Amino acid sequence: MRVVIAGAGNVGRSIARELTANGHQVLLIDRNPAAIVTDSVPEAEWLLADACELNSLEEAGLDSTDVSIAATGDDKANLVHSLLAKTEFGVPRTVARVNHPSNEWMFDDLWGVDVAVSTPRLMGALVEEAVTVGDLVRLFSFRGGHANLVEITLPETSPRVGTTVSELALPGDAVLVTIIRDAVARAPEQDGAVEANDELLFVCNPAYEEELAQYLVPRHTPQPNP
Repeated sequence: MRVVIAGAGNVGRSIARELTANGHQVLLIDRNPAAIVTDSVPEAEWLLADACELNSLEEAGLDSTDVSIAATGDDKANLVHSLLAKTEFGVPRTVARVNHPSNEWMFDDLWGVDVAVSTPRLMGALVEEAVTVGDLVRLFSFRGGHANLVEITLPETSPRVGTTVSELALPGDAVLVTIIRDAVARAPEQDGAVEANDELLFVCNPAYEEELAQYLVPRHTPQPNP
């Protein structure tokens, strides 16, 4: 897989190391000469250029790229790069870094962003995931928020404990993608039962998140006074 990363700072270089270690072809682009430190990721290609200019992206061969990652520290630059990658070069998959949470709403398909990664939100979600049991926690958003990766640790009081995967009546388009049990991730088996303290990960449309949470861990809903 060929990946172009806009932004050769600490974040961009870290992503490049991971991808090259997994055998992917990576090109790092940055307009700052000080950021072109080829020895830091010797397996990658490097290009001194502006990742928000069409001529630079043509030189980078963006039309033959499988994934484009906008990893600069400037949200405006990340949006412009993603939009050009998607609309001008038809890159199949775009990933953009969100630096400031107040800008997160702009990182959607209108700006050519397939996946937006907000570090503050992700860190907050991981903290919640680590300390909460019985609450649905949103970990990650795909396709501009049209599908989310959500997690819940099943408490002993859940009526779903002991239910087989095939018997789970999940709402809407919710899909159980993995079960983490005893710190080991495993694929859901249709005849396998979910257990107390299982960490369940779902891909779900945001419209069904509340219904999914209520199904897994029902909450008492006060009835209105007559």
